[in-house]
Amino acid sequence: MSPNRQDLRHMRHALVLAARGLGQVAPNPAVGCIIVAPSGQVVGRGWTGSGGRPHAETQALAQAGMRARGATAYVTLEPCAHVGRTPPCADALIDAGIARVVASLTDPDPRVKGAGFARLCDAKIELETGLLAADAAKLNQGFVLRVEEARPLVTLKIAHSLDGHNAAASGESQWITSEEARRYGHLLRAQHDAILVGIETVLADDPLLTCRLAGLEGRSPLRVVLDSRLRLSDNCRLVQTASAVSSLVFTTAAQDRPALSDLGVEVLRVAGDARGRPDIDAVLAALAARGITRLLVEGGASVQASFINRGRADRLEVFSAPMLLGAAGHSSVGALAALGLEEAPRFVRESVRVFGPDLLESYSARA
Repeated sequence: MSPNRQDLRHMRHALVLAARGLGQVAPNPAVGCIIVAPSGQVVGRGWTGSGGRPHAETQALAQAGMRARGATAYVTLEPCAHVGRTPPCADALIDAGIARVVASLTDPDPRVKGAGFARLCDAKIELETGLLAADAAKLNQGFVLRVEEARPLVTLKIAHSLDGHNAAASGESQWITSEEARRYGHLLRAQHDAILVGIETVLADDPLLTCRLAGLEGRSPLRVVLDSRLRLSDNCRLVQTASAVSSLVFTTAAQDRPALSDLGVEVLRVAGDARGRPDIDAVLAALAARGITRLLVEGGASVQASFINRGRADRLEVFSAPMLLGAAGHSSVGALAALGLEEAPRFVRESVRVFGPDLLESYSARA
């Protein structure tokens, strides 16, 4: 049976609310909740708070108060059933007198996975599941991957010319894209838990890797650098601001750099790949162990290629600027392992947007 219009409208509303938490709620999922009284009036709205607390249901119920009795709760993820830092949300919905729950997605966390739904059913609450499940799964793909595969979602951000170059022959790269495109790039940073670059990018550009959108300055993600030989300068902007914005370096080097630690940079040794660089899977596992669910990879070209070669590029955000840099320009993606068309990594284009003179194409990995 097809869902009714009101159920779809309220669940889409809940998904929009859930998206507000992206980049802020790790290691928890980003959840939205709408409570609708029998009259059809929305009496409560909530989404997961910063750091994962409070939960969406808790916020929505607090707003609804006594009006939650007999109401319908629309929630984008199965209400939790375990005791953590807060009581189970399934119990809170029951205690509030909710009569019906419409949910999108089953929580993959083994502590929940069906138990929240079972509690609601045991309490004789009418339950419907699976509404807009694909949208909810896409929204929380990072959370699901961390639970099921012990790694975060990986988004590659690529900015290049029409002929696929991210820098001119001279190495000049600031700025290929327009101010409008760069502002959206900062929003992407705010929506991810961590941002990663290679040491060559740091040496060439001395980036801050922070979110500098007005009003979102406090949402800068964890900054991560792959630096196999610990060449990171004590004087670069990333190191000099490490006391204010968390920074992590993955290395395979044997020597220590106490000065980096003194300045607030954490250095973590991981296994190396065949070329002695930090192994991508080891890096992702270490980030997932820290609760990271969403990772934005900004460069450089060889780092982008490393994630693609490992099959770890879940999403691509590709900005194209209307300029040509010619054959001498630097490619935006390094050498890939694919030997021919059949082996080439393929992606599905999901949307195309315009930012000033630039084009943004968003892709997901082909299943």
